[in-house]
Amino acid sequence: MARGQITVRAARWSATHPWRAIAMWVAVVIACFALGSVTGTKQSDNEGDIGEVTRADNIVKSGNFDDPDIESVLITAPSGQLDKAEADKVAGVVTQRMRALGGVADVAKPMLSPNKQALIVRVTLKDGDSDDRVQPLLDTTAKIQQENPNLRVEEVGGESIDKALNETLGKDFKRAEMFSLPVTLAILLVAFGALIAASVPLVLALSAVAAAIGLSAAASQLVPAVDAVNSVILLIGMAVGVDYSLFYLRREREERAKGRGHVDAVEIAAATSGHAVVVSGTAVIISMAGLFLARDAVFSSFAVGSILVVAVAVVGSLTVLPAVLAKLGRWVDRPRIPLLWRLTANKTKPRFWPTMLKPALKHPVATLLVAVTALLAVASPALGMTLKFPGTEDLPRDTAVMKAYDRLTAAFPSTGTSHEVAVRAPANQRPAVKAALADLVKRTQSDSLFAQDGLEEPRVSKDGTVTTLEVATPYEGGSQQARDSLTKLRKELMPETVGKVPGVEYAVGGFVAADVDYAAHTRAKLPLVIGFVLLLTMIVMMVTFRSVVVAVTAILLNLLSAGAAYGVVTAVFQNHWAEGILDFKSNGAVVSWLPLFLFVVLFGLSMDYHVFVVSRIREAVLRGVPTKQAVAEGITGSAGVVTSAAAVMIGVFAVFATLSTLDMKQLGVGLAVAILIDATIIRAVVLPSIMTLLGDANWWAPKWLRGKHPKHAAPTTTPEEERELTPVG
Repeated sequence: MARGQITVRAARWSATHPWRAIAMWVAVVIACFALGSVTGTKQSDNEGDIGEVTRADNIVKSGNFDDPDIESVLITAPSGQLDKAEADKVAGVVTQRMRALGGVADVAKPMLSPNKQALIVRVTLKDGDSDDRVQPLLDTTAKIQQENPNLRVEEVGGESIDKALNETLGKDFKRAEMFSLPVTLAILLVAFGALIAASVPLVLALSAVAAAIGLSAAASQLVPAVDAVNSVILLIGMAVGVDYSLFYLRREREERAKGRGHVDAVEIAAATSGHAVVVSGTAVIISMAGLFLARDAVFSSFAVGSILVVAVAVVGSLTVLPAVLAKLGRWVDRPRIPLLWRLTANKTKPRFWPTMLKPALKHPVATLLVAVTALLAVASPALGMTLKFPGTEDLPRDTAVMKAYDRLTAAFPSTGTSHEVAVRAPANQRPAVKAALADLVKRTQSDSLFAQDGLEEPRVSKDGTVTTLEVATPYEGGSQQARDSLTKLRKELMPETVGKVPGVEYAVGGFVAADVDYAAHTRAKLPLVIGFVLLLTMIVMMVTFRSVVVAVTAILLNLLSAGAAYGVVTAVFQNHWAEGILDFKSNGAVVSWLPLFLFVVLFGLSMDYHVFVVSRIREAVLRGVPTKQAVAEGITGSAGVVTSAAAVMIGVFAVFATLSTLDMKQLGVGLAVAILIDATIIRAVVLPSIMTLLGDANWWAPKWLRGKHPKHAAPTTTPEEERELTPVG
């Protein structure tokens, strides 16, 4: 046994001091969660440097504007024409009561919409906590609505939308937890046939998620977090946490079934599956670290959360899991589920996987060509992938505030999508800037790409050097018309007006600008991130398996599955045919951040069982088994645990495909499809085909990588490693 390995030393200590190890783990998890509660989560307020939209934002910030939040109370008729006199009376009540609220700084005069069918009262809020300010306004609006049933009185604004969205995301998070737990438990019950054995990986995964959420909150003080980071931690944590425990537990059970004692079984599991967990965890962390190269707030937040939960899951599987298994002993197989236990305890030679492997082993060239061609066909829709941010129009429409938003933007287009024109010039050029912006507004008035309804006026900084103006478009933020209006502003109108002022600096920002610039930023950073992940992952695989060919093969197979996942996501979400199935409305695009994040997650997670499977194949080769037979033994022998691990991942990811936000749906579908492809076509068809075709060439490596004890074409091992991998007795 390789007692020098850190995984073995940690397992032996935990197995021989179980209560101490368990108590330390519980204390660490509680401390991590408590730390996050004490520090709180620092939210990100920027997207990094992503082009002109960032320059616009910097210009606006340099003006030191008072930028209060504004809520709008919209008064419309439930049906038919608006009674102007009655609406004016209600607007007066709104104005009076809103001014009496402590969180309100100012209430503007009521304004009638251009179509005469709506009246708006704009309420400026004081600085303070969002919930403290917004809830009294919402309560007041609701009471006025009750008093005036003949009119529709509703409130909408950035703060009220955020409040409703946060409530929706909170419900989504709870629903993801509620559904992912029973789904995962059911899969584990099928895998183990015993309740305790099925519960152990689940409990450890949940503890890793809890600890990582706390650590992520603390880490947000250095790397600010985005709203979706907890969902990502749950998604990644449940997948890897359960898988790592599953690999370890299955190997420990196998060794106990051979007659070994609990501590010896734990040690062997640590030397084999534990080592695979460290390698796959390292691969996931490396992949996630690639996100930092994007220099983007969203990706950096996701990277921190993912790295933390993977690291915690790896540590848990190597420390507290051996302690739990040693303490439980054979009780881990209790209570047994009668039918499921008989299936898992069945000692007869499996038939399904040998049958599945026959084409790849007998006809590797033909099988490989057919499989690769099919995967490339599935990936082909990705060539037409369009990237967009989900806009306000993509938020769920089952909340009152979003219905109110739709009515508000229909009556007052400038309250919907708008471009933020930011201008900075010497103070003595203030008259010229004012005249140029007036010319700009005049030019937009005759253009159908823009909308004016008299709500927005230019803002000027106190020193007179910075001026901002909201230029509205009546189209949804994700529409082509909105993008066309941005292009016209940037390429024609701004250079022809503001651009002629001497010494001026200008830029156009806003949601549409962020959407366009972010998509371009993602495309520019994707090759850099991919190159980083491929290079470091290849190095890890080369060092682990002492083979250049195995490392290159792993890279190519993961690229195939990632490409296929891209193709499926594009085909599903850029079209309308799956809207009824997945309950979403297509915006004709893929979420801008998804391709980059999806790649690193897939590349990391697919290494989990790839490392596990190739490790089993390598064990057989080291015993002198021919490569073709070793491939059959390795894949067949690991089929149960790998299938269970993949099923857990697919189950967890599929739950996220049912959530209400478009980005989480796309992420869930992309990950679930990729893991499904990896667990079936890649593992049962492509991997055995290519390894059978290559034969002993699989294990080729240069001299510096082989070590001191070459063993023909197979990967070299030290005598200690050979004893570790040689069956006892």
